Amino acid sequence: MGTQEYLLDKAEKKGIQKGKIEGKIEGKIEGKREEAIAIALEFKKMGLPIADIAKGTGLSIEEIEKL
Repeated sequence: MGTQEYLLDKAEKKGIQKGKIEGKIEGKIEGKREEAIAIALEFKKMGLPIADIAKGTGLSIEEIEKL
């Protein structure tokens, strides 16, 4: 394997690794959002004020009203 091929292979592996890390981060963010929505739904069922639910979950009032 020549120098150019070696560098291309190394760059490709680095790109794949970066993509995996970004995917994990996006997955964690989406998971936290889904958890916040589930919590908001429970709070809404309990009759808590929407403004309080928004403060507690980080969701917007509009998002909670749509649930």
